[in-house]
Amino acid sequence: MSFPQHRPRRLRQNSALRRLVAETRLYPAELILPAFVREGLTEPQPIQAMPGVVQHTTDTLRRAAAEAAEAGLGGIMLFGVPEERDAEGSAGLNPDGVLNAGIRAVREEVGDSLVVMSDVCLDEFTDHGHCGVLDAQGRVDNDATLEVYGRMAVAQAEAGAHVLGPSGMMDGQVAVIRQALDAAGHQDVSILAYAAKYASAFYGPFREAVDSQLQGDRRTYQMDAANRREALLEVELDLEEGADMVMVKPAMSYLDILADVAAMSPVPVAAYQISGEYSMIEAAAANGWIDRKASILESVLGIRRAGANMVLTYWAPEIARWLTEA
Repeated sequence: MSFPQHRPRRLRQNSALRRLVAETRLYPAELILPAFVREGLTEPQPIQAMPGVVQHTTDTLRRAAAEAAEAGLGGIMLFGVPEERDAEGSAGLNPDGVLNAGIRAVREEVGDSLVVMSDVCLDEFTDHGHCGVLDAQGRVDNDATLEVYGRMAVAQAEAGAHVLGPSGMMDGQVAVIRQALDAAGHQDVSILAYAAKYASAFYGPFREAVDSQLQGDRRTYQMDAANRREALLEVELDLEEGADMVMVKPAMSYLDILADVAAMSPVPVAAYQISGEYSMIEAAAANGWIDRKASILESVLGIRRAGANMVLTYWAPEIARWLTEA
């Protein structure tokens, strides 16, 4: 059978009908808000490359978390920006350091009404900007970094994080973190593994957000944009090591990877709508070239349609308001 018996347009005639047959929907509980807390601030610091996003003080981070919980968001992912850095990223291990203090403050504010997540990585804390410690040749030392990640993970769990997000793409990081957490009595703390994280040009604005000291690039440990099958290997390894959830990052240019991972993963799949994706839409909308609200919703819907169970997006609170008003 074909036309005129079949007219797919029949199901597109009005908004109510389109809503009825929609295959993918957005809900606030599927959204996670990435948030930055910076040591030494007395008021929020706008991030120039990401209009509308700020580096928080501890007090404003508390308020942002409370608002996220009230909006029904699924979670908040915390990143810390210290005043002082060194080659080992020791500020990330300090129980009273900016990130661990931020985790405690947010848990005190929201309790269990919002999933509190934290970034397990050294890039914000090292004076060289890499995600791990360096060897004598200036290369990232994978195995030496794992030991630091284990201690960092325990510190964040003890600060109150529900979920840890190891994002450094070190081989074996999930297994080491899981072992460290279990040995410290934190068997209930979950791991959201940045399983397929690519070396992307779209991270640019994030460098400002965390005041990155990076010289060079991270192509020796983050994935090559040319590779697709390799992502499934990375996910399989993280699952074997005990990941409770897995992530694809970035989202926009890697929707094929996201769909592949969603098709094979037995655990929930997240995708991170990163800073460059955010900034491009904001810039185009500010110039009047695109409809801001429609473009934001379409971009996140596309990530969900590709298979993400949850989406990290800087627009999470705003999207939640739109969904509530709809």
